[in-house]
Amino acid sequence: MQVLTTAEMYRADQLAIAGGTSGFALMLSAGRAVAEAAADLVEEGPIVVVAGGGNNGGDGFVAAAELVARGRQVTVVLLGAREALTGDAALAARHWSGPVLSGEAASLGHPALIIDALFGAGLDRIVKDDARALIETINASGVPVVSVDLPSGINGNSGAVMGVAVHASETVTFFRRKPGHLLMPGRAHCGRVRVADIGIDPAVLHEITPTIFENVPDLWRGIFPVPGPEGHKYARGHAVVLSGGIASTGAARLAARGALRGGAGLVTVLSPSEALAVNAASLTAIMVRPVDTAAEFVEVLEDHRLNACVIGPGAGVGLRTRALVLAALAAGRHAVLDADVLTSFADRPDELFEAIKAATDAGVVLTPHQGEFSRLFSEMDNKHPFKSKLNRVRAAAVRSGAVVLLKGPDTVVAAPDGRAAIAANAPPWLATAGSGDVLSGLIAAMLAQGLPAFEAACIGVWMHGEAGREAGPGLIAEDLPEVLPAVFRRLYDAFEVEY
Repeated sequence: MQVLTTAEMYRADQLAIAGGTSGFALMLSAGRAVAEAAADLVEEGPIVVVAGGGNNGGDGFVAAAELVARGRQVTVVLLGAREALTGDAALAARHWSGPVLSGEAASLGHPALIIDALFGAGLDRIVKDDARALIETINASGVPVVSVDLPSGINGNSGAVMGVAVHASETVTFFRRKPGHLLMPGRAHCGRVRVADIGIDPAVLHEITPTIFENVPDLWRGIFPVPGPEGHKYARGHAVVLSGGIASTGAARLAARGALRGGAGLVTVLSPSEALAVNAASLTAIMVRPVDTAAEFVEVLEDHRLNACVIGPGAGVGLRTRALVLAALAAGRHAVLDADVLTSFADRPDELFEAIKAATDAGVVLTPHQGEFSRLFSEMDNKHPFKSKLNRVRAAAVRSGAVVLLKGPDTVVAAPDGRAAIAANAPPWLATAGSGDVLSGLIAAMLAQGLPAFEAACIGVWMHGEAGREAGPGLIAEDLPEVLPAVFRRLYDAFEVEY
């Protein structure tokens, strides 16, 4: 569940060594785990290990020796001079008595499998020259590839491709995943990721105190809302969704349906009078109430049972939307701010951020896609290809005072206190009109049930991804709320909750 940056992984190694485990012992365990993965992937045929000059190369030498001990034919291709190896990598090379070819020739022959031990997670420079040629040769080989720690060419912290990167069939990493295993495009290069135990005591995490996590149920298991037998609808919160005008009501209804299916006890769509009949004719369990102005919205919010708002889907860009948001925040309501809200404040972000920070008791979640993020956080949205999405979202959370959720195949949720979670369960067919509106409703359902904003956003993102998987190819946004019962059942089974 914890995800370690390259600096934190280095710290974990050092703490293990300080605790009495030698660096070479860690390398032996790592190399053996790589050999195990290689043997599982291809049961026969020659293997080529492509090794670099660092500890990743040392892991490769250990894997080569282990595979030979299992009766496999192995050749090591080394980028650089063998005598230039230092430390544990040099020790691993001294234990290897098989053939070592020069990587500068970039010829790998015709192996059944390649072990990529060229670069590790700490790569932060563009791959050039002989290294680039080797990676291109690996990718052109057409054979399965097992990468050590991360596919060579992927930055471990950002997931960026540093000019060129290996496309692995499987990646063996150690102790914990790195951000580059989860963030795109790195995740697409990793294949199946195997996390190997190499002898680092998990207790070192107490000293490292990681703040990045993979967004999986174990992250929020202890806080997930489960209705009890004594519960009632009012105990599960009342979410309200602000609708736009008569031509743009569908987005609000999708969000409302997501909120109701997500567990909110009651949901009301607050509709402009001109659209009241359209919304009322389309809704049953979801209530409808006329609201035309921010002043009327303030009157509605005098009922403190209405405890979570969704504002933005189909709301329209402009003064009315800004006024509704400021009213909700002034009333201290939990809020999911999406879509048109983010564009409405694009030229005055400080007004929004100051209102969020003043609403100290309210949980606020901003849910932009990349375009909306760029407009609202223009000063920090560096589109440089190596810029970390994770760092951008964390900076945006600090800047805004809200939990920020940047949508995508690798949705990142970040809180102002530095915590961040990366999701890896979203199928590509979630990229369809209205999908994000359902997500906003799901998050509002969790806020209505009393969850903190960070956990509410993480749960909403994960359940949204699982609903997409459940619905499958060809889904449209309307399908997502209807498959949520199956997602809840799987969660309850995993959490051993009776239902």
